[in-house]
Amino acid sequence: MSKATSSAPSQRMLRVGEQVRAAITQVLQRGEVRDPVIEKTVIAISEVRMSPDLKIATAYVTPLGVPNHAEVIEALNRNAKYLRGRLGPHLRQMKYMPEVRFRDDTSFDNYKKIDELLRSPEVSRDLDQTSEDEE
Repeated sequence: MSKATSSAPSQRMLRVGEQVRAAITQVLQRGEVRDPVIEKTVIAISEVRMSPDLKIATAYVTPLGVPNHAEVIEALNRNAKYLRGRLGPHLRQMKYMPEVRFRDDTSFDNYKKIDELLRSPEVSRDLDQTSEDEE
């Protein structure tokens, strides 16, 4: 019997990803990372995606109020090993502590583009024509 392959994450990957997200958030909120770039920035972690073997955690973050996200992402990746060590008490149930990688979350930019498209005059004109045709 062959194992079904799926690109969707398993329930376990989603659950562990949410636990890792909560643990990283707690460590950052407590100010345990001694880096001037991280200390002065409010960081929102929107999602953590786990690899199928649960050994790599990719955290998608958005630094709030900072025009240059690359600097904050670089600082987080520079301190990833320290963060990994600080996650231990929060994730005691895991066999292996995942390696944490940080990436810039661009989903908010995508949502903004879609919203601007939906509010454009061309789309509203098409929507008005559709509603007139239905009447």
